[in-house]
This record gives sequence, C-alpha cells and structure tokens, in this order.
Amino acid sequence: MNSAEQDHDSSPSQVRVAVIGCGYWGPNLVRNFTLLNEFDLVAAVDLKEDRLEYVQRQFRVPRVTTDERAILDDPEIEAVAIATPISTHAQLARSALEAGKHVLLEKPMAHSVEECDHLTDLARRHERVLLVDHTFLYTGAVEKIREVVTSGELGKIFYFDSVRVNLGLFQHDYNVVWDLAPHDLSILLYLLDELPSEVQAVGAAPVESGERPLESIAYLSLRFPSGIIGHVHVNWLAPVKIRLTLLGGSRKMVVWDDLEPDTKVKLYDRGVETHTSAESIYRTLVQYRTGDMYAPRLDKTEALKKECIHFFHCIRNGSPPRSDGSLGRNVVAVLEAAQRSLDAGGRPESVPAP
Repeated sequence: MNSAEQDHDSSPSQVRVAVIGCGYWGPNLVRNFTLLNEFDLVAAVDLKEDRLEYVQRQFRVPRVTTDERAILDDPEIEAVAIATPISTHAQLARSALEAGKHVLLEKPMAHSVEECDHLTDLARRHERVLLVDHTFLYTGAVEKIREVVTSGELGKIFYFDSVRVNLGLFQHDYNVVWDLAPHDLSILLYLLDELPSEVQAVGAAPVESGERPLESIAYLSLRFPSGIIGHVHVNWLAPVKIRLTLLGGSRKMVVWDDLEPDTKVKLYDRGVETHTSAESIYRTLVQYRTGDMYAPRLDKTEALKKECIHFFHCIRNGSPPRSDGSLGRNVVAVLEAAQRSLDAGGRPESVPAP
C-alpha cells in the first residue's frame, strides 16, 4: 500500500469530508481541504478515471471512486462538497442531505426555485449545514464593500452595475446567464440584502454550439422595491477579460476592478447635489461634487479558503452560512426569471419572493 492509500489520522475536531466532482472546480476544493487543519479529506469522486488519477497524484487523496453512493453510505464521512454539472446538483445534494451529510454545493444551487426550496427544507429537517459555493462573497473586496454599504457611508444606494466578460469557455448545457451571472447576482443580493421584484433580459446566440443555440451574450436589468436599479452584463465573446462593478450612492460611490492587482476597491467621494434656485422655486440646479478617493486595505486571504473554514465553523457551531440556501434560492429565482425573459424576447418578468 502506497502512502496515498494509507488512512489519515484525523483529530476528533476535524470534519471528515469528501469531494464529489473533480473537473474544473473540484480540484480547488480538494486542495483547500487537504491543506486546512479543520478538515480530513478522505475521498474524491468522479466519473472519469483520469480526473481521479490527477487528484490522487497531485493531492495524495487517500481514496478515489466513481461511485458516489459508496461515499454517501459511509457513516464516517460527515460532509461532502459537490462540484458537478448544474443538472446533477439537486439530486446529489438531496441524496447527501438524506444520508445525513453536511453539504457545500457548487453554484448555482439548482435549476429551479422548487428544487432549491426542497433542499433548504431538507437541510433544516435533517439539521445539516447547506452552504452554496458563491465564493465571491468571501473575498476581501466584497467583505469591505458590504462593510461600507451597511455603515451607511454610501448614503442611499441608487444603482449596481457590473460587467463580467471574456473570450470564455463555452458550455454545452447552459447559457452565459447561468454560467457567469450567478457571481454578480450573489454579490448584488448580498450587498443590498434585497430581492429584485422584476428582471428584464436580452441576449444573443451568434455562435452555433449545439442543437439549440445558447446565449453567449446577455444583459440583465433588475428593478428593486426600494427603487434601486441593477444591471449585469455577461459575455463569452469579448476580446478582453473585464471584471468591473460599480455601486452608486447619494454620498459616495464604489468601483471594484477585480483584475486590478493592488487597489481593487476604490471609494469615491463624488456625486451630484441639487439646489433650488433663489431666482425661481421652479428651477433646480444640479451641482457636481468632487472629493477624495481612497483605496481601503483588503483581506487578501484566498476566498475559497475562507469559505471552507466558514463551512467548518458552521458545522461545528451550528451557525447559518453566509451563502446559505436562502441566498442560493434567491439567485436561482432571478436566473429563472431572466431565462423566462430571454425566451420571451426581453419581456419583463417578476421574481418570486420566498
């Protein structure tokens, strides 16, 4: 028996975890669980033998298998991380929760609000943690912006505007909205703590990529009950990679450029002020306010590492995850409404409240 096949000696406080899905994102989870003292990574699952060989060779995973049932039926495994195609999320998460496992589930949570609600209810009834892997919520940038928003420093929020484009990896079973927009929607919902009432989406599928052309370009417009307007632009066909978010308030404004190596988040003391003219109460004067800009210091810890540690503390302390089933459900609610709008040629669609 080689060293990669030997049993791990795990501390009683460690969580024994397995990763299901070792394609694109799964190895990142394997790496973090291997390095963190909070976890004892005991197994990895994938349908492809070459992916299992890779993680076993790269990370010395002690047990690999193509049979997820063998993992779910193992009473020694407390938690599973699921990083498989969207179409399998609901079934795998349901089986894991029913088997008494805590679950870290790749985004988006499922294909429908109905599936999300069922998983959330199942986790509650089995008293298991269900954490949806919206990794950006654990970045230093989003944590800092959330701190600024909740402090009231921005004043009244007017708008959220994001661009997430690149010459991207085309998917064959879902479009660019389901691929890229979950990132920005999770950030938007987390920062504003409000669900949009309506979404309008337009898109195009200029590239033939299967039996049914899938949108590779899309624009989502969202309206919130508070009056905030949101805009999300996603694109697989851009010649450059852009990850830019703007958040505008009555007092200050935020620009977050995730590709900026150092000053990712900048806070601007800029905006407009209106005054009634002394000459006429019917005339309103608009004046621009230009103040200082500063770039706050950000926590540079890897977001996925923080998310995994957060998963551990939720399991051991029984605390609710930052990216729980409720937030995951609301992201899917917006995605479903956006898809209905796309299918209807851009007709505004309502977003169902929880």
